[in-house]
Amino acid sequence: MPWKNPWFDPDLPHHLPDGFQNLHSLQRQPGDVKRWREERKAQGLPHPPTGGYPAFIDRWWQKAHITGDDDRVWWLGHASLLLRLQGQYLLTDPVFSQRASPFPFAGPLRKTPVSLSVNELPQLDAVLISHNHYDHLDNATVRQIVRRFPDVNFFVPLGLKNWFTRRGIRHVTELDWWQALTWKGMAVTAVPAQHWSMRSLWDRNRSLWCGWIIETARLRFWFSGDTGFASDLADMALRLGPLDAAAVPIGAYAPRWFMGNHHMDPQQAVALWQQIGRPMTVPIHWGVFELADEPLDLPPQELLAALSDAGEKSESFTPFVIGQSSALFKNKY
Repeated sequence: MPWKNPWFDPDLPHHLPDGFQNLHSLQRQPGDVKRWREERKAQGLPHPPTGGYPAFIDRWWQKAHITGDDDRVWWLGHASLLLRLQGQYLLTDPVFSQRASPFPFAGPLRKTPVSLSVNELPQLDAVLISHNHYDHLDNATVRQIVRRFPDVNFFVPLGLKNWFTRRGIRHVTELDWWQALTWKGMAVTAVPAQHWSMRSLWDRNRSLWCGWIIETARLRFWFSGDTGFASDLADMALRLGPLDAAAVPIGAYAPRWFMGNHHMDPQQAVALWQQIGRPMTVPIHWGVFELADEPLDLPPQELLAALSDAGEKSESFTPFVIGQSSALFKNKY
């Protein structure tokens, strides 16, 4: 029998009887996947970064060091962030395995080392998952986290809770877009993103995808998740109020004709950053896995070029080194 969406609500436009959908229609054309794969193979893409992978690691990687007690964010590579807010530690989309894949022998291979292991965390209070793709939800990493921190809280988009409970994980809360909860004195809200979900050949879009807004008494932080650019994305990010800090993707965008619906390029990221008021923003979703056709070192180059072309200074939106941290601060509204 066809799968029926148990969360279906006909009054919500992103709900379908058989799954979920974006707020904007983003259907690929028949044959697009085959065309992309053939072009990628014919051109030998992606090319290595300039100077090779060791030079890239020397330039763009460092060991993460957890010190101090201020509100702070560490970029751990790709979409993995460690946030310290009000003394609580939160991880987004932690993937510390050697491949973003269901298989240990195939799939995208990690090109840069893990900057912080689970065993090196001083504590961990919560994990926020944006969606179920293997470069954002990793079985081995989740199991390591739960073994060390059995009371950690997981916040996941609608339809993903069962994945965790099947693994014996107890503290899991799933939210639909715009649903919120209060946790440790913070407001945690699932917000829309423009993407999709799939973990096998049989479960496409059966769980939701999202970003997260975390609000404390001092600041409001937006983790956009994995998302393409949409004309109303900034309005949704600002719906709860002005942002003090954000994490926005800049990688896995080439070729744009194929990736553009679901992955933001650096030029779009700059436009979005301007639209949300130029808060301190961490460029994410690059530097670890070769998921698309651009070399690993192109996203930060294009980001800096896009900022220059837009006449913008880059102090509050500049490429991080993997493992680098920054204090989170409150804008003067």
